[in-house]
Amino acid sequence: MADWTEQEIHFIDFEGNLRSGVLEYGVVSLRSGALTATRSRLCAARGRVLAEETAVHGLAEADLAGAEPLSADWEYFAGLRERGPLAAHCAGVENSLLRSVWPYPRSSPDFARPGASLAEWGPWVDSASLCREFFPRLESVKLSGLVASLGLQEELDRIAPACCPPGRARYHAALYDALAGALVLLWLSRAEPLRGLSLPRLLTLSSQSGTRRDDLQQGTLF
Repeated sequence: MADWTEQEIHFIDFEGNLRSGVLEYGVVSLRSGALTATRSRLCAARGRVLAEETAVHGLAEADLAGAEPLSADWEYFAGLRERGPLAAHCAGVENSLLRSVWPYPRSSPDFARPGASLAEWGPWVDSASLCREFFPRLESVKLSGLVASLGLQEELDRIAPACCPPGRARYHAALYDALAGALVLLWLSRAEPLRGLSLPRLLTLSSQSGTRRDDLQQGTLF
């Protein structure tokens, strides 16, 4: 069976929460060991954005004036899910936010069971769970610390300015965090014991490790 890196994978990060709604998204597609596409935009809030949240992600309600809600991008996200599995750094959080807008995608390939299909956003590739499970000697799986400890910060700082919206090449900005997570995923693709695995096996391992950590909150992972 083919190496998991041969399948297109879409790494997603959202800024916001279930009360405010998704305020910004960032998506990085990768395949064959390379980043192939990026996309990001601000989204209209569906609830109050608290000042303490703005202090973290840098987005106030005034910044979102005129933005369309995430629901306007149904075709884009449904299309991503049809083309490849979704990935995130703490996938349970991103899955919950996605499902708060669209409970289910269209019927899509079940990449954990070749030839089967299902109407679920998962199974997800979860970079945080995979790092915690297979590299327990890492001091932390918080995204910024992980990028630094894996020696990826210089590469991230090199590519982010050309990809991220003005002023958003920083942690807790959706596309920057998605780029960081995608680089971690590429690092995992070259590391034992994940190098050369099939995609179904990777998704199974990711799901098994992730379900034991459902109490993790996104804030603890950045």
